[in-house]
Amino acid sequence: MELLSKKMITHKPLSYLPGVLILAVLLYSCSSPHAGPHQQGPPQLPVMVVTPAPATTYLEFPASLEGKVNVDVRPQVSGYLEKIFVDEGAYVKAGQPLFKIDPKVYAEQLNGASSNQLAAQANLEKAQVEVDRLTPLVASNVVSDVQLKTAKANYEAAKAALAQAKAAVGSARINVGYTLITAPVSGYIGRIPHKAGALVSNADAQPLTVLSEVHEMYAYFSMSEADFITFKNNFPGKTLEEKLKNAPPVELILADNSTFAQKGKIGTIEGQFNKTTGAISFRATFPNADGILRTGNTGRVRFAREVPAAIMIPQEATFEIQDKVLVYTVADSNKVTSRPISIAGKTANYYFVSDGLKAGEKIVLSGTGNLRDGAVITPQPVSADSVLKSKPL
Repeated sequence: MELLSKKMITHKPLSYLPGVLILAVLLYSCSSPHAGPHQQGPPQLPVMVVTPAPATTYLEFPASLEGKVNVDVRPQVSGYLEKIFVDEGAYVKAGQPLFKIDPKVYAEQLNGASSNQLAAQANLEKAQVEVDRLTPLVASNVVSDVQLKTAKANYEAAKAALAQAKAAVGSARINVGYTLITAPVSGYIGRIPHKAGALVSNADAQPLTVLSEVHEMYAYFSMSEADFITFKNNFPGKTLEEKLKNAPPVELILADNSTFAQKGKIGTIEGQFNKTTGAISFRATFPNADGILRTGNTGRVRFAREVPAAIMIPQEATFEIQDKVLVYTVADSNKVTSRPISIAGKTANYYFVSDGLKAGEKIVLSGTGNLRDGAVITPQPVSADSVLKSKPL
């Protein structure tokens, strides 16, 4: 029995060996890359036919905003700041008191100048009396005319001294007036760095405050030479002044990407290009009756341009290499080729193409990250109208 058991245990596994070998062969066949003829076909990618259509293009330029009038309020005399009549951010009218400098020193200077004027007036009268006394004596040959000439010279000197004294009084009176600082124009008060009791001077680098008139705002921005040429070519007129008059109103895009309610007008252009930056500066004027905009705000000035037949493509259909924007075009053989394009303008989701694409050509809309020139795809046609509906301008 013991021998029989050993024999049975020795030969029992051999009965399963053919099945195990067959299973191993099948598993190897399934895992082998050369096991079957099935291979993946060309990728299926959405393709759109380029179709020109009427559109509005935009050119945007960063801008800095300033009030129409910005005045540095500075003291014209030195002294201790005695009183501040206004608060930061307040709106004031022209002539309204803003600051008061301690006037005691200047009041005493005025008193001294007035006393000197009285003394000069007395000396003049004394010199006049001497001239009047000597005149008849010289006529009677009682005294020589030399004494009369000396008296007349003393009179002219006293007259000049009185004029100087009067000028000193006027200057002292002006300095007393300078101790009360009033608003030169109407506008909003800026930051007030000094407090009551501070010593201020007309030599201080920092003004007492800045007064801004913001009922009209200036937006300063710059254009490159290429943008400037495009700007000139878009509007009718023989001269640049005529083109500015014919240019449509411009919009102001604020820092939060909202559009300012009022539209502006381009008023002036700098006379020459900056040699360092290669740009020329513009200024647009925006009404600001509600005072929403303030000096120091930033934004973007936007020009609208109507294009009767624009080639417009989604931005996601493009890719960039260095400073070039490219798309993949699809030939009749379904092979793709990369092609650089020129951008004339853009919206949030689209590029307006000025060169590089023609009407009727096909471009790959998405999935371009893994494509290479000469690759074959399976086009999935997508109409331009459906693209516009899915992605608004």
